[in-house]
Amino acid sequence: MAYVPSSSVFKDDIFRGKVLFCTGGGTGICQKMVEAVMLHGASAFIFGRRENVLHATATELSKNTLQRCSYASGDVRSVESLAKAVAKCISEYGRIDFVIAGAAGNFLCPIDQLSSNAFKSVVEIDLLGTYNTIKATLPHVKKTQGSFISVSATLHYFGTPLQAHVSSAKAGVDALSQALAVEFGPHGIRSNVIAPGLINDTEGFSRLSTPESRKIIMQSIPLQRFGTRGDIANVAVFLFSPAASYITGTILICDGGEYHTRTASSMGSYGPAEGVDSKSQKSHSKL
Repeated sequence: MAYVPSSSVFKDDIFRGKVLFCTGGGTGICQKMVEAVMLHGASAFIFGRRENVLHATATELSKNTLQRCSYASGDVRSVESLAKAVAKCISEYGRIDFVIAGAAGNFLCPIDQLSSNAFKSVVEIDLLGTYNTIKATLPHVKKTQGSFISVSATLHYFGTPLQAHVSSAKAGVDALSQALAVEFGPHGIRSNVIAPGLINDTEGFSRLSTPESRKIIMQSIPLQRFGTRGDIANVAVFLFSPAASYITGTILICDGGEYHTRTASSMGSYGPAEGVDSKSQKSHSKL
């Protein structure tokens, strides 16, 4: 089945008057999720490290959706940076209804070549960054009885070579989201996880895969196609929408069914550990 945009399924104004706060919203999957939510009437506030990218993205999103999009630059590992960003969002929009915690970092590296600092950095961006995002926005989402989406992965649902660092971080993201759902469900807050599979139109997919591995992986996907950023954006629209009002504490895997067929050997791109360039640790993170 081919990708179908959410605008063909959901009403254009289902998020009218709502405000989305998104970390990692300047690029990639998160940018597409922000755009989809805005296309259905929401305003947005995006947060990341590269101000020039954020400015360009916010301008583009506002133009494409005819909705307001603001931004602030900073690091999700910094409580102070997030506090300032949230304060700016509240000053401009007065509320936060939806939160996407999507800042992430990744690279390929075997455990015996993975430095403690590199492991720590990925865990801090992915897991601590998600926690900091939730903690900074929670008082405001509590007021609106809003919803959280944390972006995870499928790597840790089975042993994935060369991905011990991000697998560990994303396992923590899943657990954190579920704890949030249980603790704050009585306050009307929902918390869910989106676990994307292999998404074709992303920088990470291009960087972390090879033409040979893509052919092998494609054979293991029941729907016989790679995902797109739009597929993940559709999931976000659904989870934020009233149609998902009784869904919380859930991990929604969006991978074309690959989770049910994948094994370590089917990944195809993992050769001997000696073949991995450990220099990738020096430039591993992105927002």
